[in-house]
Amino acid sequence: MAEHLKRRIGLGLLTAYGVGVMVGAGIYVLVGAVAGEAGIWAPVAFLLAGLVAAPTALSYSEFATRIPEAAGEAAYVGTALRRQALAVLVGLAIVAAGTVSAAAVLRGGVGYLTVVLDVPAIWAIIGIGAILTGVAVFGVMESLALAAVFTVIELLGLALVIWAGTRAPVSVDWTAMAPPLWAGIGAGATLAFFAFIGFEDIVNMAEEVSEPERTLPRAILISLVITTLIYALVTWATVRAVPLSALAQSEKPLALVWQAGMGGQGRFLSTIAVFAALNGVLAQIVMASRVLYGLGKRSPALQVFHHAHPRTGTPVLATLLVGGAVVAGALLLNVGLLAGVTSTILLGVFVIVNLSLIVLKRREPDAPFRVPMVVPVLGLCLALMALALNIGVHP
Repeated sequence: MAEHLKRRIGLGLLTAYGVGVMVGAGIYVLVGAVAGEAGIWAPVAFLLAGLVAAPTALSYSEFATRIPEAAGEAAYVGTALRRQALAVLVGLAIVAAGTVSAAAVLRGGVGYLTVVLDVPAIWAIIGIGAILTGVAVFGVMESLALAAVFTVIELLGLALVIWAGTRAPVSVDWTAMAPPLWAGIGAGATLAFFAFIGFEDIVNMAEEVSEPERTLPRAILISLVITTLIYALVTWATVRAVPLSALAQSEKPLALVWQAGMGGQGRFLSTIAVFAALNGVLAQIVMASRVLYGLGKRSPALQVFHHAHPRTGTPVLATLLVGGAVVAGALLLNVGLLAGVTSTILLGVFVIVNLSLIVLKRREPDAPFRVPMVVPVLGLCLALMALALNIGVHP
């Protein structure tokens, strides 16, 4: 068995991977929740959330050029803080968060699928999980190419929503635009922040990226900017076309935009949401398996996972374990409850990563891509604030 992953991924595929992870099925429900807090100023809340995520994204960008390894967060913590046990714990937390997140998205995607097709949910979960795991085993280029196709379908669907919103009659709330209530915008931005969790997945592809010192930071920042603009435009079209009272109560706010602009039920949005879910599941299986692969280099207990197939260049055993765990989680666990915990885990990791970069920059200031010290300090403060707010929601 080969020990090394193969460097095949360029900027385009990696950016598409990052956008696909962030623009997931959550956009189909999150817009209504943010509008319920921020009102007509919900697009500003998404822009603000993108700015809140930016310092941590920049911290990840510098780390990715310093230490371009799979299991990125574990490598960062182990190198900066010199605590290998903490590094392995952080890596396992990322694997757990990715697995539970994929299980939640898989179950939700099958829920959308059963609206479109009359299929038993259990067999749909098993079948889709097995197919996506098979793709992830087959090859990273094939996985990311399929994810890019899913991403294009997602973006086309969102473009149609934006178009429908521009054709719809202007809502009463938009006409009588209330002055901005910054407390509500801040609360909406807190909700919207979780839509941007996903940029950190990019760094765990580091050992399969061509010219990682150049490609990784560019992919992280470009995908964050694209996602922020997409969310802001979709939210603008939504609050322009649909009364806030209807948005706040709807589980399918984007379907309301389509109805307002074009008529009909917008059932095709359920189909697009299925593709969004498939994208999210595939991306998390690929990411979590790379983290397990990277941890195999740091922990003797996990060394069995530090192997890549000589032909496909993929970590087969790690991928099969993660894929099986995702299917089992979707079938057996209360993934709704656990999905709330994943955001707490990831925010805790953001705190540790920003702290690690502060320590490492003081000890070793030179790096291929450097950000000012204020960036990880700000990222640490913002991540701590978001973590405190999230623990308040998911105690």
